[in-house]
Amino acid sequence: MNTAKDREGITVHTMNSVHRRGPVYYATMLRDTETGTGLGTDSDEAKQFLVSTLWDHLLARESPRWNYYRSADKAAYPLTLECGLLGRPHLLAGKDRGPAVSFSTGGGKVWAALCGDESDIGIDVAVSDEFQSDYPFHRVFHPQELDHALSLTDGELDKAAALLWSVKEAVVKALGCAFHLVEPRQITVYPAAEENGGHTFPVGLSGKALMRFPLAASQSLWVQSLPHGTMWLSIALLNRRTTDHE
Repeated sequence: MNTAKDREGITVHTMNSVHRRGPVYYATMLRDTETGTGLGTDSDEAKQFLVSTLWDHLLARESPRWNYYRSADKAAYPLTLECGLLGRPHLLAGKDRGPAVSFSTGGGKVWAALCGDESDIGIDVAVSDEFQSDYPFHRVFHPQELDHALSLTDGELDKAAALLWSVKEAVVKALGCAFHLVEPRQITVYPAAEENGGHTFPVGLSGKALMRFPLAASQSLWVQSLPHGTMWLSIALLNRRTTDHE
C-alpha cells in the first residue's frame, strides 16, 4: 500500500493489486470540503473533482493502458461522469470510456476509487455503529461467513457485520447493479487471506444473482478490505464486460 499527496492536499492511496488485478487508486475527502466551485462533495461536480485527482495520479504513473491521455491535449479529452440505469458511474475522457470508478460515503467523508486496468470496480465503506443488536443479521449474512468475520474482529459483532456488508456492497457495485438485482444472501464471502494489512476475500454468487451474472461463475470475484478506525473499506474488482444493466 502506497500513499501520495495530490492537489488540494488529498491523499491518494495505491493498492498495487487485488488478486493480480489493478492497480487501484482511492482517495477521500470530508463531505463539507469546498472544491473551489462553491459546492460540497455531495454534488456531482465535487465527485468529479475527487475522481479527476485520481485520474491525474494514474496518468503520472505512466500506465501503458492510459499513456496516450498523458501526452494528449487535455482540452480535447475533458473528464465527465455519467450514470448508468442502475446507478453505476462511468468516467469518460472526451468521448472515450475511461477506467472504472466507484464512490461511497461514510464516516462524514466521500470516497472514490479508480482502477488502472480493464477491471470493473466497486468501493464501499461501512461504519460499525450502523449494525446494532436489532439489525436483521440472519437476513443478510450466512452463519459461516459471520463466524469467520467474528474471528477477524475479536468477536465484536458490529465490526464483523460492517466488514461483511462493505464486502457485499463493493461486489454489487462492481457488478453494476447495487442491490437492485442481487440480494445480500446471494453473495457468499469465503474465508480470507491476510494481505497488505487487511484481508482479501474470495466471493461467490448463487441463485438469481448467478443467473443474472453467469460470467461471474468463470471469473473469480475478490475483495480487499482494510480497517479504517471504526469503519471497514472494501474494494472489489471484476474483469470488465458488457451487460444489459449498464
